[in-house]
Amino acid sequence: MNKHLEEYGWCAHWQELWITFDMNHAEKKPARIIADHGHLLRIMTADGEGWGRSTGRLRREHEETGTGLTVGDWVEVSGQAGDEAMIHSMLPRRSRVSRQAAGNVTKEQLIAANVDTLLIVAALNYDFNLRRLERYMIMAWNGGVRPVIVLSKSDLCSNIEERMALVEGIAPGVEVIALSAVQDQGKEQLERYLQPGMTVALTGSSGSGKSTLVNWLLGENVQLTQSVREADSRGRHTTTHREMFVLPQGAVLIDTPGMRELNLWEEGDQGLALAFGEIEQLATSCKFHNCSHTRESGCAVREAIQNGALEGKRLDNYLKMQKELQFQQRKELQASKRRTATSKPVNNRKPKHARSIREWDEA
Repeated sequence: MNKHLEEYGWCAHWQELWITFDMNHAEKKPARIIADHGHLLRIMTADGEGWGRSTGRLRREHEETGTGLTVGDWVEVSGQAGDEAMIHSMLPRRSRVSRQAAGNVTKEQLIAANVDTLLIVAALNYDFNLRRLERYMIMAWNGGVRPVIVLSKSDLCSNIEERMALVEGIAPGVEVIALSAVQDQGKEQLERYLQPGMTVALTGSSGSGKSTLVNWLLGENVQLTQSVREADSRGRHTTTHREMFVLPQGAVLIDTPGMRELNLWEEGDQGLALAFGEIEQLATSCKFHNCSHTRESGCAVREAIQNGALEGKRLDNYLKMQKELQFQQRKELQASKRRTATSKPVNNRKPKHARSIREWDEA
């Protein structure tokens, strides 16, 4: 294996896929997308770092659905060292971090790919919000990524243990870590997620301290940081694009811009079920199998609220996100039908002078 690729997570799994998908030939080589600058992508190949651009065919395949290339993807490229490489195809993703795109269009917006652990960063000051953390966990679980909640700025909080207990109450089975980059406390708790070959992504609201955390983990100032307003802890976007860094511990870290809001994207119910596992479990004891947990008699979920075993706000957020995801899924189904109806028929005739699929990709 090549040192450059190994540093960015290339392993036996990706080598096997490369061979399986018949990409192991001289004129094409593997690369990982390490930064997203729009049409131009920063990539790492066996020859080192460079720029890459998708072929027109590859862009057209993904532009309607929003599932185009993103930081963390492993791709197939061609071109000489020092030139702008052409990106022809992508290896199947192991996992993804995504959300519903902003605006009125119903489509998925990818944030990062092939991530092992998502560090959900939340500041332990005025911006502390349990309901928002529930949304981030759904985003992680739905994409097949392990969530870890990082409570930053512990030096600004006088009731750390109380707030950690609140977070643990809504995140069963998820590790919760409190740390302070300013006081250099808590880094050792992250070590097991930062081993060589692992890919870790950061997400969280603007002002949560992600850029400060990146600089702290790297041991150098590579990301611009800005102060937040004291009154409400609101911050401005300091990270403007997604970018990957190699940490001293050996893992690669993907930093992402802060989010003002998080509209969920989910193709099934996996993320919701995992994030609200205790509600899903209680629901199996409801009198009616299609219980809405709002007004039916014999509802085990509402009984749990009455006896203090479940917080009412947690059920409210569960029902709210359930409706949001059902609406999103209906809209996506409609959009998918429209795409199918307007797509051009495929010409199955074989060209007179047939070329390989890879040669047609160049067009």
